[in-house]
Formats: sequence, C-alpha cells, structure tokens
Amino acid sequence: MTKPDVHAFHHEPTGTFSYVVRDPGSASAAIVDPVLDYDAAAARTSTDAADEVIAFVRQHRLETAWILETHAHADHLSAAPYLQGELGGRIGIGRGITKVQATFREVLNLGEALVTDGSQFDHLFADDETFAIGGLTGRVIPTPGHTSDSVTYLIGDAAFVGDSLFMPDAGTARCDFPGGDAHVLWQSTRRLFALPDDTRLFMCHDYAPGGRELRYETTVAAQKADNVHVGGERTEEEFVKLRHERDATLGMPKLILPAIQINIRAGHRPTPEDNGVAYLKIPLDRF
Repeated sequence: MTKPDVHAFHHEPTGTFSYVVRDPGSASAAIVDPVLDYDAAAARTSTDAADEVIAFVRQHRLETAWILETHAHADHLSAAPYLQGELGGRIGIGRGITKVQATFREVLNLGEALVTDGSQFDHLFADDETFAIGGLTGRVIPTPGHTSDSVTYLIGDAAFVGDSLFMPDAGTARCDFPGGDAHVLWQSTRRLFALPDDTRLFMCHDYAPGGRELRYETTVAAQKADNVHVGGERTEEEFVKLRHERDATLGMPKLILPAIQINIRAGHRPTPEDNGVAYLKIPLDRF
C-alpha cells in the first residue's frame, strides 16, 4: 500500500492536529482539519495557524487537491474557506453533515438562514467513496458515534480518524452531543480495527494524559491491543456504560457555540446583517 507523506501541525489553544498529506510521487496534497484562530472574549478570528499551513504548502510547492473535514468540530473553527482562497482545492466532508445541520438549525433556531443540504461544501462524500490525491487513492470510511457526520479518510496506509479514536491511553471522544451514540461509535471502531494492523492512524486531538509528551500517530494494532476504552477484551456493553458515565461528568467544549455555527457552514460566516457585521447566536439555558 502506498505510504503518503504526512506533516502534522499542532494548534495548542484547542489541542487540535491538522495535517498536510502529500502524494510522494507528485506535488498533489490534501489538508485535513485546518484550524482558524478564535479569541472568544472578543469574538475575533485570526489566521496564524492557517498561515503556517499555507507557508508549508508554498515552501514545498504543493498543489492542494482537497481540504478535508472529518466532521463538524465542536472545539475549533475551520479555516477551510481561508485556505481555499489562498491555495485552491475542494472542501469535502461526509454526507452526514446534513443531519448535523438539521439538528443544529433546530437547536439554534436558525430557520431559513441555514440550508441543510450540505451545499456550503464543495463535495459531500458517500460512505466508502474513493477520491484521488495525485497518484494516491483515498477512501471515506463512515465512523459516526461521536457525531453523526464523522468520517475517517483512509489515504494509502494513513487513516485520519477525527475524534473517533484518541491515542490508546486516552480512549475515545464523547458521544453525548446531539446525534452522538456510544453504540454507533463502538461499531465505527470495529470498522477501523478491520483495517490492516500496520495502518497508520492519525489523531485530531491529544490531551497528553499523565503529562506525557504529545502524540498524534499510532497503528491499528496498537489501538486493538491497548485502547483503554475499546481495545483488548472490552465488550460493547462495557464501553457504552463507561462512555455514558464519563460523558455525564464532562462540561461543554468552550468553543462549541461559535464552532458549530461556523463549521456547519463549511467554515463560512453567517450572512452579514445590514450593518455589515456577521453575528452568531447564543441560546440561553439550552445546554
């Protein structure tokens, strides 16, 4: 199996890893889960993290074929439109985004201000759809459970799993967001565990449990053997019980309200109002 070149970028404020994935036989590349900087106190965006990605792509004279979102993130804002304006490429996400849009249109009472057909994105991937990055072949593996739109991008021997898995010593992401389901996430992990043992898995987050150094890459074999939530002899019933108990103790992500409203629009802002300013909504006592 072809081994793509993978370069990771860590966004410390949100604990997010973004990636540039390159076809070793050409200049073609994809960007996975890019981050837009956001100052919550001032509701002001900036592009420092995205500019690092742009500088890397230009330094290596890469051609951006795709900007890929593993799901509509709740912990950071997407920089996809900004990167597209600078580097080109098509913005893609799994077709489950339409369910997330419909859910949050109701939760946030967005009405006609948000269409829920996914048309904000350039492409909605079907389950197991394939795509090309130069000579590389990518495949879209549905991995819902954390969210209903979560997908994994398998590109050569490298799989970008979003929040479906964390490093083995950290387990999995929560399943208590609207559309989340621990039983569904369990089944998604079985799809990932069916990949060859030496498949490289790239995380979207690492919170360095126990104070260890940051890590973002592991393998299917390591996850199957050692993942503290879904590996070893763990059963589905045990995982669901563990996940429900852990999720009940978790607060909401700090950026969920701005992040979701931006990310279900493919990183675009709401339409500016008559004063030329775009506004986000904050539902009181809803969460």
